[in-house]
Amino acid sequence: MPFVLDSSVALSWVLPDEQPSRVDALCDRLIEEPAVVPAIWVLEVGNVLLTAARRDRITTAELERLAALLSGLPIETDTDGIAHGLDQVLTIARDNALTTYDAAYLELAQRRSLPLATLDRRLSRVARNLQISLLP
Repeated sequence: MPFVLDSSVALSWVLPDEQPSRVDALCDRLIEEPAVVPAIWVLEVGNVLLTAARRDRITTAELERLAALLSGLPIETDTDGIAHGLDQVLTIARDNALTTYDAAYLELAQRRSLPLATLDRRLSRVARNLQISLLP
């Protein structure tokens, strides 16, 4: 079954100082079950990588390599949320004191009845409250 991939998990796979082993199996799972992400995902991932380079956590060459690596993963970008999910995203964000960026992951998981893979504690808590399955 596909799953919604939060940027926190994907970034933990590639950033040298953020590698919790409990999510490694999710990367392997991509071979069999592609991940789905909201359209904001590419911007979130790009911003974290760029910030890491600016703060000398990674080099410019590593930035480019990691961006290419993440771009090559079997990840489907869901664009339906942009056209149809704004009301639901705003409701989830407002009702749970989240950013719309975080709420976009929850809206996608709800709409497509998919589990959510995240390392974000707050997002995990709200997902449980909304009865969204969590990975790992």
